[in-house]
Amino acid sequence: MTPSTTDRPEMSTDEFEEIALRAPETVWLEFLRGKLKVKPARDGNGCETVAWLNRYFLERLPELRLYQMRGLRVGSRGADRIRPDGVLAPYRHYIGTGEWAEPDGVLMIVEVISRDVDQRTRVEKSQGYAAAGIPVFLLVDRDAHSVTVHSDPEDGVYRSLTTRPYGTEVELPDPVGITLPTEQLKAYAD
Repeated sequence: MTPSTTDRPEMSTDEFEEIALRAPETVWLEFLRGKLKVKPARDGNGCETVAWLNRYFLERLPELRLYQMRGLRVGSRGADRIRPDGVLAPYRHYIGTGEWAEPDGVLMIVEVISRDVDQRTRVEKSQGYAAAGIPVFLLVDRDAHSVTVHSDPEDGVYRSLTTRPYGTEVELPDPVGITLPTEQLKAYAD
């Protein structure tokens, strides 16, 4: 039986961080389960989706910010390095942190996917966020015209998943604790 990549990673986390530090600003690198990955750039509709969510959260939760492409240390041992599309955390939360911050204090992760049919975001990133204890993970699927709320992280998985089509209201559980109307997301679907 061949060992998994997590048993024999492509490189060490330190080596990855050195490569990521030297990468051009236009390239977003991630390190997930021992593998180097390139995070695809968002297209215009993806940018508008994140911008709308940012405005929505800022208007309703002014003490929080939706930080974009914030590097996080996640996974069961904190060995993964991921750049979510959005990280909902208290305002000024990242003052004094480096490029790869600890997930402590993060209330919710947002990922906006389109044509991202590999299991990286749907499964591997979700497991990394859950293992890090991030309370809520919001997955906006532009192809399926739906949002999935992952919550109740336990033992590296989210125990509660709720998927709703665009146009419905979605409850974002505590610690976010608001209702998200998704009608506007129809304008940004593929």
